[in-house]
Amino acid sequence: MLSVLAVLAASVLFGTTGTSQALGPDGTTPLSIGAVRLVLGGTGLAAIAFVLARRHARSRPRPNPRTGVRPLTLMVLTGLCLTIYQPLFFLGTERNGVAVGTVVALGSAPILAGLLEWALTRRMPSATWIAATLLATAGVVLLGFGGETGSAGTDPIGLLGSVGAGASFAVIANAQRRLLDSGWDPFTVVGGMGASSAVLSALLLPFVDLSWLATPAGLAMGLWLGFATISIAYVLFTWGLGGLTAATAATLTLGEPLTASILGIVVLGERLSTLAIVGLVVLAAGLALLAWGSRTARDPRPFALEA
Repeated sequence: MLSVLAVLAASVLFGTTGTSQALGPDGTTPLSIGAVRLVLGGTGLAAIAFVLARRHARSRPRPNPRTGVRPLTLMVLTGLCLTIYQPLFFLGTERNGVAVGTVVALGSAPILAGLLEWALTRRMPSATWIAATLLATAGVVLLGFGGETGSAGTDPIGLLGSVGAGASFAVIANAQRRLLDSGWDPFTVVGGMGASSAVLSALLLPFVDLSWLATPAGLAMGLWLGFATISIAYVLFTWGLGGLTAATAATLTLGEPLTASILGIVVLGERLSTLAIVGLVVLAAGLALLAWGSRTARDPRPFALEA
């Protein structure tokens, strides 16, 4: 039960990301918010995760020769992709609203992750995965022609940003899958992602306007996005996954787009067109089918990531 609550709480925290950005002060940019979020959150995540990894230490594995890449390189790659994810995700929510931007980013991530794994391993996807992918893709297409009530449709640049964010997480999922397959502790893997993303994001700080961070609203947003939606959320998520089956974990992660959609509509007053609502329903059906199909996952301790 505690594992279920941990993953569900993490999903809810992840789901507040877009709304936190929308409620933040003027003068922010997707790049500046993303950089601050990871410098704070990545540092906190690395500190907590490495302490927990030490407590759950395993024997240090040798690099898996099948990967062809050293583990440190893969961990840095996950940090780089998480860094790229931030401005793309915030671009999507800024242009298309929290509900649409978040659902497209999260809906495209598992689809693109499956396609990338297929390309890397030549492992044929299941019929359930293919059906779920077709449903989710149809939902994204409907969203592309929908958008908020009274709009001409979803902004294409924002849509590309959301899909790009999903693609960056597809790379993260596959890189981390390889690290876990070679025996690395999950907390070490997620801590390495946090540390590398914090370092890479710190390099961006001199090139972005951080004046908004000096305001009370800006500071509150930065702290929440960093420590609540990165440090605490990822630790809860990683810890909870250790006691769950793939099907249960996948279903619980649907709490993130659900939270984002509810907050977007209730808190921010977003009003979606009928076509966009249909698109969200179709996309949700695809994600639910994907969650149901994950009951045959290849290991009992799945490891996945959220926004």
